[in-house]
Amino acid sequence: MRVPVEWMREYVAVPQDATGVDIAADLVSVGLEEEGLHTGGVTGPLVVGRVLSREPEPQKNGKTINWCSVDVGDANGTGEPQGIVCGAHNFEPGDLVVVILPGGVLTTPQGPLEVSARKTYGHVSAGMICSERELGIGDDHDGILVLDRRFAGEPDLLARLTPGTDAIPLLGLDRETVEVNVTPDRGYCFSVRGVAREYGHATGANFTDPVVDLDARAPQPTEGGFPVELRDDAPIRGLDGCDRYVARVVRGIDVAAPTPPWMATRLTEAGMRPISLPVDVTNYVMLGLGQPLHAFDLATLEAPIVVRRARAGERLTTLDDADRALDTGDLLITDRGGERPVAIAGVMGGAATEVGAETRDVLIEAAHFEPVSIARSARRHKLPSEASRRFERGVDTALAAAAAQLAVDLLVEHGGGVADEDVTDVGTPAAPAAVSMPVGFPSVIAGVDYPEADVVRILEEIGCAVTREADVLSVLPPTWRPDLTTAPDLVEEVARIHGYDEIPSVLPTPPGGSGLTHGQRVRRTVADVLAGQGLSEVWSAPFVGADRYAALGLDVDAEVARSVRLANPLSDEQPLMRTRLLATMVDALRRNVARGTRDVALFEIGLVVDSDGERRPAPTEEVGVRPSDEVLDAIRAAVPSQPRHIGLLLAGDRDRAGWWGAGRAADVTDVIDLARVLGEALGVAVRTARDTVAPFHPGRCARVELADGTVVGHVGELHPKVVAALGLPARTVAGELDLDVLTRAAEATVQARTLTTFPMAQSDVALVVDEAVEAVAVEGALRAGAGPTLESLGLFDVYHGDQLEAGRKSLAYRLTFRAPDRTLTTDEVSGLRDSAVAAAATRTGAVQR
Repeated sequence: MRVPVEWMREYVAVPQDATGVDIAADLVSVGLEEEGLHTGGVTGPLVVGRVLSREPEPQKNGKTINWCSVDVGDANGTGEPQGIVCGAHNFEPGDLVVVILPGGVLTTPQGPLEVSARKTYGHVSAGMICSERELGIGDDHDGILVLDRRFAGEPDLLARLTPGTDAIPLLGLDRETVEVNVTPDRGYCFSVRGVAREYGHATGANFTDPVVDLDARAPQPTEGGFPVELRDDAPIRGLDGCDRYVARVVRGIDVAAPTPPWMATRLTEAGMRPISLPVDVTNYVMLGLGQPLHAFDLATLEAPIVVRRARAGERLTTLDDADRALDTGDLLITDRGGERPVAIAGVMGGAATEVGAETRDVLIEAAHFEPVSIARSARRHKLPSEASRRFERGVDTALAAAAAQLAVDLLVEHGGGVADEDVTDVGTPAAPAAVSMPVGFPSVIAGVDYPEADVVRILEEIGCAVTREADVLSVLPPTWRPDLTTAPDLVEEVARIHGYDEIPSVLPTPPGGSGLTHGQRVRRTVADVLAGQGLSEVWSAPFVGADRYAALGLDVDAEVARSVRLANPLSDEQPLMRTRLLATMVDALRRNVARGTRDVALFEIGLVVDSDGERRPAPTEEVGVRPSDEVLDAIRAAVPSQPRHIGLLLAGDRDRAGWWGAGRAADVTDVIDLARVLGEALGVAVRTARDTVAPFHPGRCARVELADGTVVGHVGELHPKVVAALGLPARTVAGELDLDVLTRAAEATVQARTLTTFPMAQSDVALVVDEAVEAVAVEGALRAGAGPTLESLGLFDVYHGDQLEAGRKSLAYRLTFRAPDRTLTTDEVSGLRDSAVAAAATRTGAVQR
């Protein structure tokens, strides 16, 4: 919100020596963030000049320029007339104009423009005669600014103007404008009135509310006013879309009448472009008081006006000439008894009732609309208008009549209109609800001792009515503060008006806690272990399309059924939530390889979606209302399962080549080893077994599982077709493990074992089995048969050769035994080994070599 300082002085006693910097600092002290300070975009010398002569000179290009002699007094240092070339033709000798002399600077959209004496069209032009747009005080660029016409209504001022007079203060180009950022809860500050009130709070300066006088002069509603009906058959949160509608009629307006220079200047300083008198008046009132208005061409309206919700299939051409399909949630202004939409309430008017050059009579609308309804319509139609910005933050419910009266006064005074005596004022806005607050509550919350008298004074200063009942204050907020609904809201007001700088900075003592949860500790351990193994952690966006599942060789229909489709995806090509980390991790691998990194090792810890296929719609509740426990349970039940996974991707060399020797490419054993290392770090026994699942190579894929057979995930080499489809390096290896399964397994108490000094005893055994028998099955049988004294078991050799029958292989294991209480004898070790071999023979058909 841009607030011209001179305009603000009308509402609050700003000291004459106060600068924009001072005012901005005072506003910051009460919570209004400074966005910037602005002044006119001209630096001198900019002076008043009188045209002495104008000689038209046609040019070969068909253009006619004027060679002018302009009296600028002593401003040029010589007192001689200034020779200037001008391309405009809307002035005559004797007119007073604005001249920028060499050395002056104009601010243009392209940047600063320094004016200098230069030769053009055969003359040396020593300066420039300026237009409104060049000076930044209007939008007229067709002709220069003629002061005789601009100040035609101020003859005394014109009489005082002489050539050489400084034009910067004359045109208000030296006046400052303070720009503040208005937070959503401070909608009343979207007006000069609101910001001036805050300046009064900050400095103690006397604030004069213009609404008091306007309310006193506003006539009471009559029976003969323009008929208006409020019919909201679909209120939001139980609140009618429009709870007050004031209509005033002004007849006989000269719409071609110029906007008063002071009003045009204020609008420009506030960041709005002057358009026409009726439009400028409504904008001026909105900026000044905070109440958006709309002007209808009365001749185009057919009574009665009806405020209602849109019907299915209705359309409206708005003032921006866009034909818009209306939604049944849109609140509309309609005429003909509700048959024809003429405006989207609080957002934008319709073209059919626009005030134009033929307009003579206007109807001024000043209404109060429900914020949520306006906000939804503005976003639905992508129309963030100045009106909607104010309505969606909450407009003063008691402001409509005063704002309409100010608009009527301005149209009568400057447009020559006559106001109808009849006034329409229908609807009754809900009164603000009183808020109860314990007397000492602000002190408890803010940590500052606020005496009761100060609390009451501050609340009354911001417009509240305060009464005390026992130890509780009953606070009735003012109509312009719809954001004050709870006791903490009132505490915030007390703290900011008293001064945020009065709140001491005290480092709180952290309470004793339980530290990280088990799941957090597991995630940190996993990340540390993988980083220690040389992998880099990445994050990938969890959105995919069905084509990615196809590229991974998965069952597309099954994956889509397990996934969740986004109602409003960031990209139409990625409307699904991922069911696997690898579906999105491959993008990170591909990006690294494309940028020249050949050896890549990545991991990601993230959530995936694992829907059971059943779609349970989540119930919705209105904003601002806490859902019931039943509704919350239903919402939670509708959320699909989201397990946390670990994704692994390795490409290129795992061991790099160098002076120390040849390198080694990453292969399936590396991801198997990573799974084993993670299990050891978490104290979870994991094992691997051959498997065949997508997207892995069918002969180079391993299933990772717990000792009880619970599947943790899969690791292996990606299928060559997957590698080709995704553009990945050849022989890329990958893995995906369910971290939630590992987390639950790691919750079991780890039983510490007492170290023993008794010696270990080792025994090797070679077993011949069929090629189809997996080593993990043989290992499991040996462990089961060896008994509790088996300390470790490892496969150290696999043999295929002519010494074995076709279709057979030899697996050599080393068994290590150790007893906690004695030294094992040779016979005991032999017996334990034989028991293990017997178990392997029974379970897998193994034969000892």
